[in-house]
Amino acid sequence: MRWNLRLTAANRGIWKASDLQRSLAEHGLVISAGKMSGLWSGQPVSLKLDDLDVICVVLGCEVGELLVPEPQKVSRPGQEEGLQATVASSGRTSAVVPRRRDGRSLPSM
Repeated sequence: MRWNLRLTAANRGIWKASDLQRSLAEHGLVISAGKMSGLWSGQPVSLKLDDLDVICVVLGCEVGELLVPEPQKVSRPGQEEGLQATVASSGRTSAVVPRRRDGRSLPSM
């Protein structure tokens, strides 16, 4: 997911994090300057769903405008195997295979 707060706010005429911070506080969401900086300039580490509701109300937007899916970043079955084959054919070290120390075999996948 890509966090899209800054562009969404700009589309509503909010150009400064401090302006948004004030509007959020008026709606009961008090955010520290440090957390506001993280929300404004980067990808938040965590965000409560209740806080997300307040942000959407203040900006008059839907969650889909703030959180933009990036499905191309998700690995799919078979992609990892293809990657391992590419690494093995390029002469690099292959994947580590775990082995039990007591001589018993590992379960088959």
